[in-house]
Amino acid sequence: MPVGMWPVRSRAVQTALVCCLIGSFVAALLLLVGCNGSAPATDSAGDRALRIVATIGQIADAVRRVGGDAVEVHALMGPGVDPHLYRASESDITRLESADAVFWNGLHLEAGMTGVLERMEDLGVRSVRVTDGIDRGQLLAPPEFEGAYDPHVWFDLGLWAVVVASIRDALVDLDPAGAATYRANAEAYVAEIEDLDAYVTEQADTLDAAIRALVTAHDAFNYFARRYGFEVRGLQGISTESEASTADVQALARFISDRGIRAVFIESSVPDQGVQAVIEAAGARGHTVVVGGEIYSDAMGAAGTPEGTYLGMIRHNIDTIVSGLSGE
Repeated sequence: MPVGMWPVRSRAVQTALVCCLIGSFVAALLLLVGCNGSAPATDSAGDRALRIVATIGQIADAVRRVGGDAVEVHALMGPGVDPHLYRASESDITRLESADAVFWNGLHLEAGMTGVLERMEDLGVRSVRVTDGIDRGQLLAPPEFEGAYDPHVWFDLGLWAVVVASIRDALVDLDPAGAATYRANAEAYVAEIEDLDAYVTEQADTLDAAIRALVTAHDAFNYFARRYGFEVRGLQGISTESEASTADVQALARFISDRGIRAVFIESSVPDQGVQAVIEAAGARGHTVVVGGEIYSDAMGAAGTPEGTYLGMIRHNIDTIVSGLSGE
């Protein structure tokens, strides 16, 4: 179907979709599409920007960088929002059903919205799982994550460059007339990602191996650890849906004490009570550990700040981690 020719659906359909989310969304959605036998009205994109919905800020930022002025991007999950726990609202459904395309992670990150996102094409909205282009042999599959892959691929800048290529290809497919622009923008953006990758490696290498340990609220940094030579420990699992027990707190406190770790880190999208409990437990063992700073995991910073971009978020993280662990 050409760009901009997605069906326009009525307010009644939007309301029905919200009800489906509350109840059995998937079955009701398919029934709704099957019963709508009338020919839909069309909305030609013409000279307007492509309407894109992205689930998380990292994806939205990449689509903006590749799409430039040819795209209008809305991120469903803003600063401080945990995508593992996010549920679609009525306004989200309205945005999704009127978009030209939705770009999402696709590795169970958006757990509460997977059924919705997988079936957007049944409603005439292009659905793009941006991680589909990554070789599955490059993905981490922790056994505790129920057979699924770790979705936090943006912490490996090499893998994120692959995601950018997938976004480029999807935009070219949506809008072939803009292909040259999308390819040039993607090439320039990947060059910046590669430069930042070299910077992160250089900064990480300033830390002795003995103290290159990253302790956070949840286990989001395994790709970062693999690429840059860190040992990581999260109080919660890959998904924040899991809850830490007293035994988890004590085990992490013991690890911190035994390794002589100076700092642990809180995350902008995860409550810090668990980390504070670990600090207290380490103190009870006679070891002082401090909060080394706030870093960004599943969500980026506020719009208009350096941390509100993917590149700024990564640079902030490595600078904060190195400063905290080195005691500067």
